[in-house]
Amino acid sequence: MAIDDYPIALPRSRTPKLKHFALLAGLEAAVRGSLISVMPLVVRDAMGSTVGSSKVYFFVGIISLTWGLMVPWANRKVPRRWMYTAGCGLYLVGMVLALMGTPASVALALMCNAMATATTFVCFNAYVLDYVDRANLGRGQSMQMFYAATPWALGPVLGVWLHDYWRPLPFLIAGGFAVTLLCVFWILRLGNGKQISKAKRPPINPLAYLGRFAAQPRLIAGWSFAVIRSTGWWVYVVYLPYFCIEQGLGNKVGGVALSLSNALLFLAPTLLRLARKRSVRVSVRMAFGFCAGFFLLSSLVSGLPWLTVLAMMMASILLVTLDVIGGLPFLMSVKPSERTEMSAVYSSFRDVSSIVTPGMAWAVLAIAPTAAVFTATAGLMGVAWAVAGRLHPRLGTLRPSRGGKFRV
Repeated sequence: MAIDDYPIALPRSRTPKLKHFALLAGLEAAVRGSLISVMPLVVRDAMGSTVGSSKVYFFVGIISLTWGLMVPWANRKVPRRWMYTAGCGLYLVGMVLALMGTPASVALALMCNAMATATTFVCFNAYVLDYVDRANLGRGQSMQMFYAATPWALGPVLGVWLHDYWRPLPFLIAGGFAVTLLCVFWILRLGNGKQISKAKRPPINPLAYLGRFAAQPRLIAGWSFAVIRSTGWWVYVVYLPYFCIEQGLGNKVGGVALSLSNALLFLAPTLLRLARKRSVRVSVRMAFGFCAGFFLLSSLVSGLPWLTVLAMMMASILLVTLDVIGGLPFLMSVKPSERTEMSAVYSSFRDVSSIVTPGMAWAVLAIAPTAAVFTATAGLMGVAWAVAGRLHPRLGTLRPSRGGKFRV
């Protein structure tokens, strides 16, 4: 027997699989899902009004956007694994500040949580683009949605209930999930990702890659879809509960509605398959169109608040669909050499929407009731519907003549 015939103990591969990224996405969803319905209530209580809350969200959004755009530059100085660790640490700092309960500490807690989300999101997307090939991006995203479905479905309603039972409890639970997220991240040993760029390259100015982004229409379109989709979720998460409180429905209706809507994430793989059958362009356009209709309807029936809640829940079905497929036009167009930088640009959609939404609401509430915010959101959805019509007709469909690759 030749020496090559003897079994050799090989070291375990450190290449992460799709399920590993889905696990990280699920744990971060547990952190954010535990507080997503609690923080708007805490902020409103601390600031005293819906308008006051909008002002705080607006200024925190500006800070978070600036921070998110600086993450790639910081990643040139600080290894990515430590940036991700810092993001988890910011979650913990945010929990402590929120427990203090003063207007200033609550505003700082909101800021820390936003910065934590931006940091982990940039790093997470850079890891995904490093280790997941383009053909599996859609499958990986739907798997992440599936893993995140349970915390997003249970977190909102449990968070509000636990907050009413004992105010610190949801923050303590979220802090525990943040620690678990950090431990799992280090166990997976993702390191600093693949180093595919030249070893010696001058640090990139954070504004420099914005020019490269602006020169690529497909990236702009994909990013705008993410901004408008996120704005829809902001309105659903923050202003629907405020509407319910103002209409006398109580502070739990918004959390229950969000939990029921998020349960649809279990259908993420099915929604992805349906989208691929129709093409990404058709699916994205239909989702934005119907979503605009339901947001407008929710405003028109605001005199019957329960019908408004029902219409908003119908709109959330389309928002979940956009969560599954709305990011594909951007992700399928990113150049490998610009993964970290464009991940930062893409992640800015959260922060931009966190500026657009309260800024829009601040202006609308100066002259109209809360239900008018739903009308303004319907207008943004209509813009996305129009832009989606300019996508390639076969975006994301298989090309048999090219070895089954996806059209980008």
